[in-house]
Amino acid sequence: MNKIYSKLLLLLIFISAGITGINAQDAAIRGFVYEEASGEPAMFANVYLQGTNYGASSDDNGYFLISRIAPGSYTLIVTYLGYDTISMPLQLKAGQMIDKRFNLKESAVKLETITVSAERIAARTETKTSVVKITPKDIKQIPSVGGQADFAQYLQVVPGVVFTGDQGGQFYVRGGSPIQNKVMLDGMVIYNPFHSIGLFSVFETDLIRTADVYTGGFNAEFGGRISSVMDITYKDGNKKRFSGAVGVSTFGARAVLEGPIVKQKAPDKGSASFILSVKNSYLAESSEIFYKYIDEDGLPFNFFDIYGKVSINAGNGSKISFFGFNFNDNVNNYKSIADFGWNSFGGGTNFVIIPGKSAVLIEGLIAYSQYNGKISSETLSPRDSEIGGFMANLHFTYFLGKNQLTYGIEMEGYRTEYRFENFAGTTIDQTENTTQLGIFAKYKATFGRFIFEPGLRFQWYASLADISLEPRLALKYNVTNSFRLKFAGGMYSQNFIAATSDRDVVNLFYGFLSGPENLPKSFDGEDLTHKLQKSNHLILGAEFDIGKFINLNVESYYKNFPQLTNINRFKIYNEEEAPPGASDVETKDFIIEKGDAYGFDIALKYDYKNLYLWFVYSLGFVNRQYETASGEMVSYTPHFDRRHNINAILAYTAGAKNQWEFSARWNFGTGFPFTQVQGFYEYLTLPGGINSDYITENGQLGVIYAELFGGRLPTYHRLDVDVKYNIYFSDRTKMIIDFSVINVYDRKNVFYVELLTGDVVYQLPVMPSLGLTLNF
Repeated sequence: MNKIYSKLLLLLIFISAGITGINAQDAAIRGFVYEEASGEPAMFANVYLQGTNYGASSDDNGYFLISRIAPGSYTLIVTYLGYDTISMPLQLKAGQMIDKRFNLKESAVKLETITVSAERIAARTETKTSVVKITPKDIKQIPSVGGQADFAQYLQVVPGVVFTGDQGGQFYVRGGSPIQNKVMLDGMVIYNPFHSIGLFSVFETDLIRTADVYTGGFNAEFGGRISSVMDITYKDGNKKRFSGAVGVSTFGARAVLEGPIVKQKAPDKGSASFILSVKNSYLAESSEIFYKYIDEDGLPFNFFDIYGKVSINAGNGSKISFFGFNFNDNVNNYKSIADFGWNSFGGGTNFVIIPGKSAVLIEGLIAYSQYNGKISSETLSPRDSEIGGFMANLHFTYFLGKNQLTYGIEMEGYRTEYRFENFAGTTIDQTENTTQLGIFAKYKATFGRFIFEPGLRFQWYASLADISLEPRLALKYNVTNSFRLKFAGGMYSQNFIAATSDRDVVNLFYGFLSGPENLPKSFDGEDLTHKLQKSNHLILGAEFDIGKFINLNVESYYKNFPQLTNINRFKIYNEEEAPPGASDVETKDFIIEKGDAYGFDIALKYDYKNLYLWFVYSLGFVNRQYETASGEMVSYTPHFDRRHNINAILAYTAGAKNQWEFSARWNFGTGFPFTQVQGFYEYLTLPGGINSDYITENGQLGVIYAELFGGRLPTYHRLDVDVKYNIYFSDRTKMIIDFSVINVYDRKNVFYVELLTGDVVYQLPVMPSLGLTLNF
């Protein structure tokens, strides 16, 4: 197998070397654009040759390349919203590759004239279908909890995302379950990115450079998941000076530090920098003081996260980073149901290489991570899950004028362990070692107003001996400068399944299974031809720039899930002990399901000066089907099927120095499905078989259920508000006092109903919090 990987890697390198020799009679300009104050990349800066059609935008690394330029004299212009424009004369010769580094200074004067924003440049030059680009500024626009703005809080207002609860809830994206969402940090997979109290993630907001959320239709560079991708990139750290933040609140505390190890003295000089973040929640202890009225036993949610990275930057823009993390989550005696905890740790290195005079950008990653989760309870059987393994990739991006070719290879090897005992006392125990290999290529071509981006991914799953060939396609047509049509679609596969059922309403436990082979031989009257979960996406949308400050995005989507794998809650026999004639549904560890999800999302944004407005409406339908022991197909709507979902955000700054910040968020959602109870009976286990005495045996409480998820909870709505006051000590130092209130009008939103007792468990009531943060 190592020989196969080596040959594939050499093939990619030879292809890269062969392409670089094309068009040697043309000239090219490449380089990086940075923010002078921090040395961080200036993303989507506009770099162009004045009076020509030659131009490019800088990427997430600040890198740009303008190729296939006719020799001659030009004036190079660099523009970036809020920064001074750079102008530079150039003389280009045939076959010449010029390298440039630019440091942008913040504009001293705020001009009333409007420069086209980086967001609008990206909208016109990228396909950008079903992707939301999130920055720290965006995250801080919404009301924060305990003074800690968090990615998990902003994710709840992303079009197509459904969040099922504040305590033990999960994120579902356009009909896809959490296990079908791929979350990456600097290219490395993070297996569980959200803490048990759903208000916080493992990510530190102040360190995020970009966070791209693909709710569907993602291209060939992403694989191994069938619903969505969340791609988070951290900063490298301030290359000029030490900076950071220290905060404390009624929820928890955090500290962030970044700075130079070796200062960057000029744009074309090398440097080294670091970032370090630590944050924790002491809500289990503080709730005994501040939130006793919510629960007499307190809110048992604690977590502790630490992350560090060191980046070494060469003068030509190449860099290598080394990183490590340890994330922990603990829940003690949740609603008198369970003790739960998980730990995730890992580390690795990623790099960017700018080779010689080539028009190729090379990026790579080598990393290892591990996740362990356990749950124990008096009423539920214990479960534990573990996943650990390595990941490595190598990506090549070649710039062909306005066009771009990206290709690469990815490898993952991991081990999963899972132990669980179902209601019949049957133990499910699975341990798997597996490897997957992905090879992909995509090409972005621009023809006037038309952007065409086909892609193809080859995915090999070693443990299942399955190969998946997955075509992808994205299109955009710039009808006018302010109106665009777009399309995306593709085929997707994965072999991960969740160590919980999609039918569980409350999923504190988050575990992984890979490569299940104990599946039924047939489904819906047809033999199974593979053991993968698969989906097909179709997305059609339109973008409108209404005036200078309003953006409207409308997208319709359809996701088809022809094969899904779920834990078999109907299993009553071990295969070796099953009576003759027992069906696969009664003996297999897993069952097959199928389904679809469809709907549309509308997002409207206004952002100008002191006022920010964000409105999202989503209409969604999710359907699933499974097969009974008798072969009958049964349809149901899963518990995360929310028909209507509305989010409205308002943020406003005031004061001579914009020291006052006000924000509010209102969320409305129709009720989730749930399974109602029709009655109860005495369930006799008959432990002695035919020798059991059913007259004297003490039975257990049996439940007679109504139609699966046939009922609906009441509608959900909640208003959150936040007020911040900034005290400026200097240009670089300030104190932020943050007061926020969750659920201002104390709406009693139902989380779930205890089926046996009839007790209603509510989501968080009115909940004020106070936080202090020192930025320096």
